[in-house]
Amino acid sequence: MYSIGIDSGSVATKGVLFDGEKILKKIVIPTGWSPKSTSKQVYEILSEGIAENKIKKIVGTGYGRVSMDFVNKKVTEITCHTKGIHFLNKNIRTILDVGGQDSKVINLDEDGNISNFIMNDKCAAGTGRFLEITSNLLGSDIEDIDTLAKDANPVDISSMCTVFAESEIVSLLARNVSKESVAAGILKSIANKSTAMLNRGEVVNEVAFTGGLAKSKVLVSMVEDSLGKDVFIAQDTQIIGALGAAVIGFR
Repeated sequence: MYSIGIDSGSVATKGVLFDGEKILKKIVIPTGWSPKSTSKQVYEILSEGIAENKIKKIVGTGYGRVSMDFVNKKVTEITCHTKGIHFLNKNIRTILDVGGQDSKVINLDEDGNISNFIMNDKCAAGTGRFLEITSNLLGSDIEDIDTLAKDANPVDISSMCTVFAESEIVSLLARNVSKESVAAGILKSIANKSTAMLNRGEVVNEVAFTGGLAKSKVLVSMVEDSLGKDVFIAQDTQIIGALGAAVIGFR
């Protein structure tokens, strides 16, 4: 028997095929303009070759879950991230999740249940959208930001508002500040924002960093330095919500 979890985010849609013990198949594709059609596409790819009666449940999560008319259950992304991380590492008690347009700090108990959370969904500051917009000013993209920022001294970027940060970066580049230092400064500003959010919540025991931005090794290192402790990074940080949805669906 299998379950399928689908996480429709603002930037990417993620999916996991799960057999109760391990991930059998995973997929990450751009959400595009239609979360409904993209989610259905993810389902069709994951379920290919599997008899319908072999799938226990399809569970949808993420902001686009409301459009999934083919799923058996819809669950909040906070719950799904909690269940996904708990499946991978039972020692985690705090999750920092930075997505495309929001960020969250979630505390969980030893059974993998949510004990507390705070969420920033009012502003793109410190999110994937912030990194996308600011890195484009460097003629780069998110995938290359680590290469630029590695071993560079970060310049101070004081504004976390995306609009003001754009102006600040343009001004820095006009003063011939190197792209490398600006790239490092962008990541440092995100790390500071993330750490401040963690400190507004509660940092309990081991911390996991999830979401697309956790793929940046430079950013992870900056968060660890700011926290003064190592953080847990899953093998694929983007699929944690989809994994949690699949774990819920297998019950």
